[in-house]
Amino acid sequence: MKKYEFNVEGMRCGMCEAHVNESVKKNANVKIKKVTSSKDENKTLVVAEDGLDVKKIKAGIEELGFKVNGVVEK
Repeated sequence: MKKYEFNVEGMRCGMCEAHVNESVKKNANVKIKKVTSSKDENKTLVVAEDGLDVKKIKAGIEELGFKVNGVVEK
């Protein structure tokens, strides 16, 4: 399993977090073990199998109107 941290700008509430989490699950193309988002820390943490399509997830989040400022693999 790998961990990815997406810096997501624009989440303002719990519904924003939920929409981002759903988008990640929809666009992952691999098994997701855990997805959490924090509007307070402007980040989304994804724990997933190898082969996560980071570009597709970023595009899906940005289609919702949020901005992804970076992704860190942990």
